[in-house]
Amino acid sequence: MSLATGIIGLPNVGKSTLFNALTRGRAEASNYPFCTIEPNVAIVEVPDERLQQLGQLLSPSSVTSTTIQFTDIAGLVRGASQGEGRGNQFLADVRETDALLHVVRCFDDPSVSHVDGDLNPLRDADVIMSELLLADLEIVERSLPTLDKVVRSDPRSDRGTELQALQRVCAALTEGVGVFDIELASDERDALRGYNLLSGKPILFIANVGESDAADGGAAVDALRQQVGEDRLLIVSAQIEAELAQLDDLEEITAFLEELGLTQRGVERLIHGAYRLLDLITFYTLANDKLQAWQLPRGMQAPMAAGRIHSDMEDGFIRAEVASVEDVIQVEGHMSRLREQGKLRTEGRDYALADGDVVTFLFR
Repeated sequence: MSLATGIIGLPNVGKSTLFNALTRGRAEASNYPFCTIEPNVAIVEVPDERLQQLGQLLSPSSVTSTTIQFTDIAGLVRGASQGEGRGNQFLADVRETDALLHVVRCFDDPSVSHVDGDLNPLRDADVIMSELLLADLEIVERSLPTLDKVVRSDPRSDRGTELQALQRVCAALTEGVGVFDIELASDERDALRGYNLLSGKPILFIANVGESDAADGGAAVDALRQQVGEDRLLIVSAQIEAELAQLDDLEEITAFLEELGLTQRGVERLIHGAYRLLDLITFYTLANDKLQAWQLPRGMQAPMAAGRIHSDMEDGFIRAEVASVEDVIQVEGHMSRLREQGKLRTEGRDYALADGDVVTFLFR
């Protein structure tokens, strides 16, 4: 199952240009609001150097990487929570995603119009976040009276935790704080899951800068960095990424990046940033001569991880044989050598998979 991300932002901030660079797609990217009407969707492979190394060493019949789904969603405008622009359809598109990539315009180009007339990254970011909060607040305020009646009529109702969580969320949203930033107990978050609140989704802010600011972001990014935090901000020049997407020669790409003072393509940093945002790990399996990478949340135990491959494997789980990808590479893929060195471990049901585990699941 692909990690589903939605690319959001005001019109004309570079969402479709970035989407095309990420996917080598052909989403229309023009200088007028709402040039994207229906969302563009693409699934791309996640760059994985470890998987490539394993493939070279193990020589399987096939190699399958993990994937990430990008959805280029039409530009959001002020008042979307009340139906402005594409309004409710935009919000419905956002609800279908696991995480949001919020593109904020940080480049000044008179040839590309701005819906509010001038460059102001903080204001633009606030417009989007306010609309997400308002959409959530509408759902919460509509749900609270009914839920309160249910719990009052039956004090022993198992929905008490849900009511408590919803009341806390309502207070926070009223103060302009999103659900993702509220400290909630795990049972409270579980109780809220069915509401699929927009501000509860992890958000990675993408500062779309001009070519000259690609290395450090420039002055326009500084205020945004202070507001959202360094760990939730990624600096990318969508225009540079679009140019790189036209190149196939690795040496030419490397030279281009070096000339700009960059060490890695922005699209690769973006993909890995989304993984960090959701705290995902990658593990690997080799079965029936097929090597495959899998993604899952950090801390997931072995039987549930096996269930990502097939439900029968979770139901009939016996144990897992595990080695680190670094150890497999060190012995050049010779699994017998791993056994001799005591680096092939047997793990039970309580084992939480770690990033880079190479796993063989044994099941009934």
